[in-house]
Amino acid sequence: MPVSLRIPKEKEEILKKRAKALRKTKTAFILEALDEKLGLAKSREQIIRQTAGWLSHKNARELRKAVAIFARVEQEEWQ
Repeated sequence: MPVSLRIPKEKEEILKKRAKALRKTKTAFILEALDEKLGLAKSREQIIRQTAGWLSHKNARELRKAVAIFARVEQEEWQ
């Protein structure tokens, strides 16, 4: 079903850059974001929490440190 989405030019540029960086189309990027927001797909955090249950406390701490970079925002990518 076709849907028209009107977004500000600045956001479209961000969308283009992020989709290109991830080697996805804008449509694929938007659909993935919608799935995550609607709870139809698991976020990275949900997947980590679900699979980390078998880890020792030490290994869980190391995993948290290793994936902390994913929470960081690179401002130049969003401008």
